[in-house]
Amino acid sequence: MLLPFTKMHGLGNDFIVLDLISTPVELNEALIRSLSDRHFGIGFDQLLLIEAPTEPDIDFNYRIYNCDGTEVEHCGNGARCFARFVLDKGLTQQHTLNVKTKRGKIVLHVEDNGDVTVDMGAPDFAPSSLPFNAVAAQSYHRTIQVDDAYREIEFYCASMGNPHAVVVVDDLDATPVKAIGAALGAHPDFPQGVNVGFMEILARNTIKLRVFERGAGETLACGTGACAAVACGRNAGLLDKQVRAHLTGGDLTLTWDGGDSSVLMHGPAVSVFEGLIDINKISD
Repeated sequence: MLLPFTKMHGLGNDFIVLDLISTPVELNEALIRSLSDRHFGIGFDQLLLIEAPTEPDIDFNYRIYNCDGTEVEHCGNGARCFARFVLDKGLTQQHTLNVKTKRGKIVLHVEDNGDVTVDMGAPDFAPSSLPFNAVAAQSYHRTIQVDDAYREIEFYCASMGNPHAVVVVDDLDATPVKAIGAALGAHPDFPQGVNVGFMEILARNTIKLRVFERGAGETLACGTGACAAVACGRNAGLLDKQVRAHLTGGDLTLTWDGGDSSVLMHGPAVSVFEGLIDINKISD
């Protein structure tokens, strides 16, 4: 079977987008892993699936899979790519979309310049929302093994529909992101795993951020990770309501008024190329 796909990225966080409304296909973890292989497949951090809506006030259903084949709840960079895809492909004429994901409804708005603003919903700081096995507190500590040594890591936690631990660091470039991210992300107190963000605060309105994601490793950008970092920083009194986040792949603007208000994420989405792949010729 020849499967049409579009390769896209949001600040280097890359995706393939499949329109399952036009081309229904059965996917499994093995096939997703094969598609994600950067040598033998197409290569991507996440797979985005467009499906017909199942509720009257929803424009599209939207599902997200990591490159290891696991389904995840939310993806901010993917949401921006999703919005550009359905508009560019003529699947809708609307610039504001109500989209249903595994974590619930999100609202996407495509700006006149092609950038996309995403209403990411309100952050949830309750440990049970991640889930995280801890009593309620503003910040947490865990001892983890990193490179054959034990280190005590202090972090904040927030759910943006998917789980995040945020570590504030003095020097992001000197931080062993992969080693700490893998160790903390697999800590047994996070029974479903956790995305680990590393935030260097440059000013109250500017941060640098790197994120080690569940099922994908470090990516060039993570939209939900940027939202969680800003929410945790603002909740701790470290950041202002609007913050520019410098990620490895580029910049995002995040705005959060606090409390139960939504985090708004603004940034670009880019189509790279389109193609057809014979899914009968690839294997895990």
